[in-house]
Amino acid sequence: MKDYELTPTVDLDPGERVQASFRADRMTYWRDMAWMAVVAMLAGMAVLWAVGNPHVWTGAVGGLAAIGLRGWYAHSDEMGIRWDLTDRRLLGPAGRDIPLRDIETVRRLGSAVQVITRGGDKHLIKYQADSAAVMADLERVKGG
Repeated sequence: MKDYELTPTVDLDPGERVQASFRADRMTYWRDMAWMAVVAMLAGMAVLWAVGNPHVWTGAVGGLAAIGLRGWYAHSDEMGIRWDLTDRRLLGPAGRDIPLRDIETVRRLGSAVQVITRGGDKHLIKYQADSAAVMADLERVKGG
C-alpha cells in the first residue's frame, strides 16, 4: 500500500452499497487554477507596489508562474481522487471512513463540498463540476 491512496481502500460491509462516487472534474480544476492565478498575480503586484518596487508587473509574472507550476504538479493526483458515498458511510482517499451519522455539516466552498463531522474533522471533496448535486446526494443519503 502506498503512503497516500487516492481512492477509498476501506472494504464495504456486507449489504452496504455505493450510492454515488465523486471525482474531480478536469475543467473545474483548471478554472479554479485560473482564478487562483488571478488572485496570486494581484497579490504579488500589490505587495511589490506597497514596498515601492518600480517593477510591479513582475508580481503578476511570479503569481502566474507559481500557480501554473502548482496546477501542473498537482493535476495528476487531484484527478485521481475519488470519494464514494454508500448507504452508511462516506469513504475517501487515504483511508477516510466517515459514518453518515457523524456528518454534522455539509456546505459548498466554491467548487468544493466541505464535510464537517460532529468531532470537528473537516474534509473537502474538491473540484466538483456540480457541487450542489454533490451536496444534495450527501443530504439525501444522510437523511435516508
